Amino acid sequence: MKKKVAVIFGGRSTEHEVSRISAYSIIKNIDRELFDIVMIGVTKQGEWLPYNGDIEALPDGSWEKSANPTGCSTLTKGIEAIETCDVILPVLHGQNGEDGTVQGLFELMDLPYVGCGVFASAACMDKVYTKIIFEKAGIPQAKYIYIKRENDGYNSINDKFEEEKLDLEKIIKEIGFPMFVKPSNSGSSVGVKKATNREELKMAIENAGKYDRKILVEQGINAKEVECAVLDDKEVKASTVGEIQAAEEFYSFDAKYNMPESKTIIPAEIKEEQIETIRKLAIKAFKAIDGKGLARVDFFIDKETEKIYINEINTMPGFTKISMYPKLFEAVGISYSDLLDKLVQNALK
Repeated sequence: MKKKVAVIFGGRSTEHEVSRISAYSIIKNIDRELFDIVMIGVTKQGEWLPYNGDIEALPDGSWEKSANPTGCSTLTKGIEAIETCDVILPVLHGQNGEDGTVQGLFELMDLPYVGCGVFASAACMDKVYTKIIFEKAGIPQAKYIYIKRENDGYNSINDKFEEEKLDLEKIIKEIGFPMFVKPSNSGSSVGVKKATNREELKMAIENAGKYDRKILVEQGINAKEVECAVLDDKEVKASTVGEIQAAEEFYSFDAKYNMPESKTIIPAEIKEEQIETIRKLAIKAFKAIDGKGLARVDFFIDKETEKIYINEINTMPGFTKISMYPKLFEAVGISYSDLLDKLVQNALK
């Protein structure tokens, strides 16, 4: 008997559009001999709407015009729609989707779902707390400082969680240029800026503060950007490693989704021992955050020293046709369709 899968997409985060494209690819490739699909879209305004129309309307957002306007316009009715399903595949990126909030809802409903649980999702959405976990696990990473936006300005937080007024000169001395400034709770490189001088640092902090009250300032590394996919399939498995060649100086939102010049190389053009080290570190990171289901783990390889640093971990990585996660497993013999089958079946166990 077929299992009914609720594919939830969209959401109120800055990654709404990416989520729609990921859902489109998933619905197009999932095995309909095994699964019946129930599509539920969440608008940018937070409306939960069932959708039974053409999936070709998902990528550009036109699905909303023909979605059921009297359906899941509230969370209560959204619950009514998904509780009829056997398992949930939440293709939601960013805040209110990848941060433990919707996972908590599924836990309360006692419904199985694909992906990491409440804690892992919440911890990995917050770049600062991810850093703290990696540090405790002994996984190498770039130097960083944590900043909080307050009503009267910005405070920096030390390793004892003591606050002091932001001192740009102290940050420059401790981290050194170049730096990357990031909203702590954001994905797809939204709000990320590079700073090479004091004025750029100040502007980058103000920019990140528009997206989140918590800001991460991180040491810039002249590095290759590489990624490794992790699958929790009876035992935790790591894919091969893929390399990012960004069209811009770093892998920004535009470079990821709007610039065809950006390239992915699978497997990465690095030493075999580096690939094995990254695979081991990816599994270690996944276990450190108590991961479940899947994740994509991103790394830097310093071009001068060849030292490997973890960058971040994504608990619901992109599933578009150009996304690294499914492509990495395709490279080791697991097709897109088979990968979806494994994720859904494992969630049902």
